[in-house]
This record gives sequence, structure tokens and C-alpha cells, in this order.
Amino acid sequence: MTDRPLTLMAVHAHPDDEATGTGGVLARYAAEGVRTVLVTCTDGGCGDGPGGVKPGEPGHDPAAVASMRRQELRESCDVLKISDLETLDYADSGMAGWPSNDAPGSFWQTPVEEGAARLAELMRQYRPDVVVTYDENGFYGHPDHIQAHRITMAALEMTELTPKVYWTTMPRSMVRRFGETMREFQEGTTEPDPAEAAALAEIGLPDDQVTTWVDTTAFSGQKFDSLAAHASQGENIFFLKMGRERFTDLMGTETFVRVRDTTDAALPENDLFAGLH
Repeated sequence: MTDRPLTLMAVHAHPDDEATGTGGVLARYAAEGVRTVLVTCTDGGCGDGPGGVKPGEPGHDPAAVASMRRQELRESCDVLKISDLETLDYADSGMAGWPSNDAPGSFWQTPVEEGAARLAELMRQYRPDVVVTYDENGFYGHPDHIQAHRITMAALEMTELTPKVYWTTMPRSMVRRFGETMREFQEGTTEPDPAEAAALAEIGLPDDQVTTWVDTTAFSGQKFDSLAAHASQGENIFFLKMGRERFTDLMGTETFVRVRDTTDAALPENDLFAGLH
């Protein structure tokens, strides 16, 4: 045994991704004395600009958006008490099918080996006991999420480290509740849009395939505030509209699939560090 603290590394694609799927575990484990390391792969330059202006619209300046989002990211890290922030600063690739997918220097166009080598150096530096990232589809098909998954898994192969590895997911029961809540906060919408329903049906996993259910209810306030720090991004407004109580009810448990483990901790589990304490 050593005096080195247990360490959690979360690898995310954009500023604000740390809040939605892992804000609770980052806050919870920081409170428990775990060193929490956030790696953000892109600069977020394809996000919303001031006033909600979208990429490609007049007045959207990717460099200015990236600068704004970097400050929001720092504020979010302060809220979640994240120990260490590392930014790879690749150019945001935008949503699937956007022209920015093909831009030279975008994260999507970066060779996996290059990104993985940089991440592997960070892994050797921090020596995480637990690594969290997305699944092979980036949870919902976003190119930068997929690339974050690819470089994370490749980086692990480049090191001698054997952390527990988790992919973020959502049980289908939670996806259904999420869809119902979305419709509730969309004015005049009572029936699910067929396209939206089909998209939601592809997200997440059957409940019995989710290996890890972490109760982060006590830290939902921090998670809400970390999302509020990213208030420039329109997709976050939905979460903020529902208020803290509803937010806690919907988002107070964070769920994962354990894909690598050397501890033999029993499944299902309720702690990313089961077998390591």
C-alpha cells in the first residue's frame, strides 16, 4: 500500500460533458478524498455563442466561444471540487454530419494514436485507479464522444496500468423518464415525437445490463450548479428549467457499465471504487 490517494480520471469530449453524466460522481468522490482528474478533449468551439448563435450563423466566432467555454469549464471544476483539469484542446468537430467533422485539426480528424499517446502520458502521470469515458458509440453518436472513447481505450493499451474502466450509460427505465420530462417542459407537447422517440430508444441499455448504480443524490446541488456554470449552452437550459428538486429526482443516480476490472468486486455494484477501498 502507498500513501497515494485513490484517483478517478474522467475523459470527456467537451466543456460541460463532465457535468451531465459524471458531475455527481466527481463531486461525491472528491468529497470522499479521492483525487479527481478531468480530461477535456476539445475546445468546445462548435457550441453556442452569445445569444444562442449557432455555428455557421452570422456572429458565431469559434475562438471566442472556445474562450468563453474554457472559463465556464473552470467554474464547473470549482463547483465539483475537481482536483486536476487537463485540456487537450483539439478543435470541436461538431455534431455528426457537420462540415466541421472534416476540418483539419478537428478532434474527429486527429489520428487515434496521436490523441492516445497524449492521454497515455496523463495516465502515467496521475495513475488512475478508475477511468470513466463513453462507450464505442459515444453514448449517442457524437463524433467527439466516439473519438474520446477510442483514444481512452487505446491509451490504456499503451500503459502498464490496470484501472477499473467504466463507460457511461443510462438504463432504459431512466431514458423513458427523461423523455417524459422533456415533453413536460416543451410547451404544447404531450405526445412523443416519433423521431425523438426512436432516437431515445437507441440510447442506453436494458436495466439489467447496467453494472454500476452510484447514488449521488447528496451531490445533485453541485451537479446542478456545475451545469449552471455552462449556461451559455442551450441544451443545458432544459436541465436548469426543471429546478433543483426535479433535477435531483431525475439525475440523482449515475449509471455505468464496468468493462475492465481486476478487483473481482461483485456486480451489480454501487461504488466505482468497490474492491479498491
